[in-house]
Amino acid sequence: MRILYVCHRFPYPPRRGGTIRPFNMIKHLSQSHEVVVCSLTRSPQMTADAQGIAPHCAEFHIGQVDDRVQTLRMIATLPTPFPASESFFHSTRLARQIRHLLATQKFDLIFVHCSSVAHYVADVQGIPKMLDYGDMDSAKWLEYAGHKPFPLSLGYWWEGTRVQALEKRLARKFDFCSTITRAEHQTFLNYGSDTPSGWFPNGVDNSFFAPIENVEYDPNTIVFIGRMDYFPNQQGMIGFCRDVMPLLKAKRPALKLQIVGAEPSQEVKDLGKLPGVTVTGTVPDVRPYVTQAALTVAPLLIARGTQNKILEAMAMGVPVVASQIAAAGVDAEPGQHILAADAPQDMCNAILSVLDNPAERARLSQAGRARVLSNHAWPNSMKRLDAHIESCLASYGSSSRLQSQSS
Repeated sequence: MRILYVCHRFPYPPRRGGTIRPFNMIKHLSQSHEVVVCSLTRSPQMTADAQGIAPHCAEFHIGQVDDRVQTLRMIATLPTPFPASESFFHSTRLARQIRHLLATQKFDLIFVHCSSVAHYVADVQGIPKMLDYGDMDSAKWLEYAGHKPFPLSLGYWWEGTRVQALEKRLARKFDFCSTITRAEHQTFLNYGSDTPSGWFPNGVDNSFFAPIENVEYDPNTIVFIGRMDYFPNQQGMIGFCRDVMPLLKAKRPALKLQIVGAEPSQEVKDLGKLPGVTVTGTVPDVRPYVTQAALTVAPLLIARGTQNKILEAMAMGVPVVASQIAAAGVDAEPGQHILAADAPQDMCNAILSVLDNPAERARLSQAGRARVLSNHAWPNSMKRLDAHIESCLASYGSSSRLQSQSS
C-alpha cells in the first residue's frame, strides 16, 4: 500500500512522547508499504534534524512554522468554537502540499496521528482513513482546568470543551479510530460513536533501555525523569518535594532525589536548593541516572496516555513508584509490576518498602521488565496496529460508514 501519514510533531528524531509513537509506526509500516510523511517543524534546526527520517519512509514533506505566528493564530480562535490546538498545528504550506499529494498520487490509506492535525484530511473522500488520537486531548485540557488559577482555568476549560466537540466530529469522518491505552479508548467509547475503534500501546526499545550488568545501585538515591518545561512534571515534582520528601528524609536522612530533564523552569531549579535534591537540566543520556538509582518516581496529578518514562525505567529493571493516574497509563498490575500511591504518606511508605527491602526491589525489577517485554514491546504493539488497519480497510465503504460520513 501507499500510505499518507500525517502527524502533529515531526517524528524525527524520536526523543519525546509526541514523536516516539509516530516514528515507530512509520518505521514499522515502511517495512511493507510506501509511507509518505507530512508533519510540522518549528525551527530551521528542527527542519535540519528532520532529514534523518529519510531512510525510514518513501518521502517526507515539512511545514515549518513560526511559533510567534502560531500563537497569534491561537489567540484569534478564543471567541470562536474552533480549538486553538488546530491553529497551533496548522501550516498553510503543509496544507497546500497535502492537497497536491492527494491530487497527483494514489494513496491506499490515510493515517493521522493526533486529532489536532486531522483537519488536513478530515473531509477527503474516496480513501480509507484511520485516526490515531493517541491521548484524548480534551480530557487533558479539562484536567488542567482543575489545576490552574482563574482565569487560566477558564481558558483550559474552553479549549477542552472545544477539543472534545472536535474529537466527536472527527470520529464520524474516519473509518477507524484508535487510542494509546485502554483508559483512553474508554473515553472514546463514552462518546457513543459507532465508528470502529481499538487501542494499541506504546512500546519501548528494550535493547536500548535494558539493565546494565555490574552496576550497583545507590539505596539512598531516587530519581525522576521527564521534561521539566511540561506542567504536569513541574507540578508533580514541586508537590513531591513539598509533601513527600520531608517524610522520606525523616526516615532516611541520607536520601537523595535527582530531577533529570530538559528545560527546568525557575521554580523547578529552585527545588535544587532543598537538602538532598539535585536538578540536572538536560543530560546526554538518562540511563545512567536511572540504573544507578534505587527506584524512579512518577508522582503526577495529571497524566493522560502512557508515561514513557515509566516504561523505560521498568525496561531497565528499575522499580517505579507512581501516582494512581500515572500507573494507569501502563499495562501493568499495581503491586505486582509497579507500585501506585497518591497520598503523601502512602507514597512515602511505598518508596520505603523498596528502599528498605532489597528483595522487594529485586522482585519488582524482574517483574517490571518482564511485563514490558510481554505487554509493551514494539513488535507486539505493531501487530495490533496492523490488525486495526485491516479493520479500517474492511469498514471502509460499508453502508453504515457511508451514512455516518454523510451525516
